[in-house]
Amino acid sequence: MIDGFQRCFVLNRRPYSESSLILDVFSEEYGRLTLMAKGARGKRSQLKGALQPFTPLLLKWSGNSTMKTLRQAESISLGLPLSGISLYSAMYVNELVGRVLANDVPSPALFHDYLFALTELAQSDNPEPALRRFELALLSSLGYGVDFLHCAGTGEPITPTMTYRYREQKGFIASVRRDNLTFYGDELIAISERRFTTKNQLQAAKRFTRIALKPYLGGKPLKSRELFRPTTLSRARSIET
Repeated sequence: MIDGFQRCFVLNRRPYSESSLILDVFSEEYGRLTLMAKGARGKRSQLKGALQPFTPLLLKWSGNSTMKTLRQAESISLGLPLSGISLYSAMYVNELVGRVLANDVPSPALFHDYLFALTELAQSDNPEPALRRFELALLSSLGYGVDFLHCAGTGEPITPTMTYRYREQKGFIASVRRDNLTFYGDELIAISERRFTTKNQLQAAKRFTRIALKPYLGGKPLKSRELFRPTTLSRARSIET
C-alpha cells in the first residue's frame, strides 16, 4: 500500500461485475493508473457518489500489478462547476490524458497544469485558451521540444510579420509557402508565451497542437471531439436555457 493519501482525479470509470468500478485515475505523484474499486456501486457504498470525474479526491491504494486496488477515498471538495461546452472541454482533456499518458509515469507538473485547466474551464466562457495551454503543457511533458522563437534554418529570432513553415523534428523555417504547416511569427510567439490575444493566434495554436498530438493519438479519433459538433452544442445550450 502506498504511504498516505494521494491527490487524484478520476479520468474515466466503467462498471465491473455487479457492484465494482474500474477507474482510470490521474494522480499527482504517481501519474496515470488503473484502480479497482470493489463494491463501489453497491447500495451501501459510501464511495458511490464520490468517485466522479472533475471531483478533487484523496485516494489510497495497494498492489503492484497493472490493476491496483482502491483502499480508501475521500473527496476534498465538491466537483468543479462544469456544464455545456466547458464540460465537453473538460471531457476532452480527460480523454487526452487517458490516451496519451502511459501508466505509472510520474507527472507532477502536468497534474498541476491539469488542475489549472479544469479551474480555468469552470470560470471562463471561452474554453479555447485553457485547452491550448493544456495541450502545449502535455506536449512539453512528453518531451516534445520545439523552439518557437528562433528560425531553425538560421537561428535568427522569429520576426512577427514573417511566415514560417513547420518541419517535424527541425522546427520552423522561414518560407513564403502557405499551407496548413505555415504560421506567422506573431502566432509562434503567442504559442511560446501561452498568451493568445487574437482569434488568429488561438486558431494557429489549435492547428499546431493538432499536428503535434497526431503521432501520439494514432488513427483512432477522440470520442470527445464529437461533442463539439454544432448540433450537439446547440442542444446543450437549449437544455441549459
